[in-house]
Amino acid sequence: MRIEDRNNVRIRECSAVPPRHAATTMVFMHGFGCDQTMWRYLEPLFRPHYRTVLFDLVGSGASDLGAYDFESYARLDAHGADLRRVIHAVGGGPVICVGHSVSAMSALLATIAEPELFAAQVMLAPSPCYVDDAAAGYRGGFSRADIDDLLDAMDSNYLGWSAGMAPAIMGAPDQPVLAGDLVSSFCRTDPAIARHFAQATFLSDHRAVLPHNSIPALIVQCSDDFIAPPFVGEYLREMLPHSSLHVVDNVGHCPHMSAPDASYRAVRHFLDGLHL
Repeated sequence: MRIEDRNNVRIRECSAVPPRHAATTMVFMHGFGCDQTMWRYLEPLFRPHYRTVLFDLVGSGASDLGAYDFESYARLDAHGADLRRVIHAVGGGPVICVGHSVSAMSALLATIAEPELFAAQVMLAPSPCYVDDAAAGYRGGFSRADIDDLLDAMDSNYLGWSAGMAPAIMGAPDQPVLAGDLVSSFCRTDPAIARHFAQATFLSDHRAVLPHNSIPALIVQCSDDFIAPPFVGEYLREMLPHSSLHVVDNVGHCPHMSAPDASYRAVRHFLDGLHL
């Protein structure tokens, strides 16, 4: 199957650049429990100046669920490889990649594997490791017992877990409709795939690869996010070469939905500084 069909790739051409000029491409990569529709508040803001590409991770949204191989997707590298295939399919790089949460790390793996495909990367609410490592003095925000409890809850009652967890992840107490959107997205996801992807996400540890980054990176963290707390962003800024950190005043883990204007301004400032 073509990657365009397998990953439900959608391309939107730049609206302000004449056809004879090539616009820089921005590729948006959604996070856990979501699909490409979650970019509907942020991605349109970039269309006047950029060609944009949206796609669904295998196992999410309108992707080919039959392509989800549990052995391959036990590691985030597989999603990173899919990102690289999508970029090649839509014309090659270098592109600007915007990744949310776990996909920020999948995208980082892709930039390390094939850096020539990327001009810059934007990491929204990323975390290289969610589990605390006392021996290394690292705080990820969760204990291993916390993650085990989360996975057990998904096993016992996935829909109930989704109904309780999604609003907490979204935050944005003044925008309850967004929590409803995320609950619906979680509940549309196949429970077996969701549980498997959650394990791959929350037990991943990519601290060791951070020094290998060679692509300009913007880390966007929320001021109040229990999934990726501010101290995780500070750690990333310290350990990830060629990176800068911007903290958005926002409650929750999804600034592209609950604070799209502030997120847009942060990204544009970063890209303007790179002349992209």
